Amino acid sequence: MQPKTLKIRFENVGDDFMAIFTERKEKVVRFKGCLSMKLLQDQVDPSVYFTFSVWEDEDCLEAYRESEVFISLWRTIKPWFSAKAQAWTTSLLFEGLNDTLWQDSSSPNKEKS
Repeated sequence: MQPKTLKIRFENVGDDFMAIFTERKEKVVRFKGCLSMKLLQDQVDPSVYFTFSVWEDEDCLEAYRESEVFISLWRTIKPWFSAKAQAWTTSLLFEGLNDTLWQDSSSPNKEKS
């Protein structure tokens, strides 16, 4: 698994970015080797966005970067950047899930009050 985080900052084009993202997000998620993708927006500075994607491996991520899907998206949004994009390739060390949120009241693991 290859988690990738990208930080991008725009000035005065958030709506344009969201329109392009909405139009193309399914192409990215359905690209061979993409396991998941999330778009996040900074709560303090709404001009800052993060994408968090998980890829099967580095080869799949590289194939995406060389694809027309990525190239056309990047060509469209890069001129809107107000700062250089920052990217991190990370290793997943822990992923937790609060399973009590998903249990129904009849579950034997659910505490009775």
